[in-house]
Amino acid sequence: MIVKGLFSETGCMPGRDAFIEILRKHGLMVHLRRRKRYKTTDSRHNYRKYPNLIADVIPVRANEIWVSDITYVETEEGVCYLSLITDAYSHKIVGWAVGPTLETVYLLEALRPLVR
Repeated sequence: MIVKGLFSETGCMPGRDAFIEILRKHGLMVHLRRRKRYKTTDSRHNYRKYPNLIADVIPVRANEIWVSDITYVETEEGVCYLSLITDAYSHKIVGWAVGPTLETVYLLEALRPLVR
């Protein structure tokens, strides 16, 4: 193969950009179909935007700070949304829920077992 020969001759691997350029030059790039983009965050709104109260806080033990995130998951039936609660210290997922919309009820469902 052309690319393999280039590397064995020089004895070193090119950088990322040079490697991609070599693949492109020899027609070895894989063309992927663009996936549909889903918007899960809209920060341009007129509602109150709260400050990040933990921006400078470094957790020193588990369950001191939990953070949440929502992402979309594509299925054959359509899109669903995964709500995650993560422990900021251990980076472990401590709660989760899946729902068909971005409604708050699913994030609360992920939080419910943690706040008995």
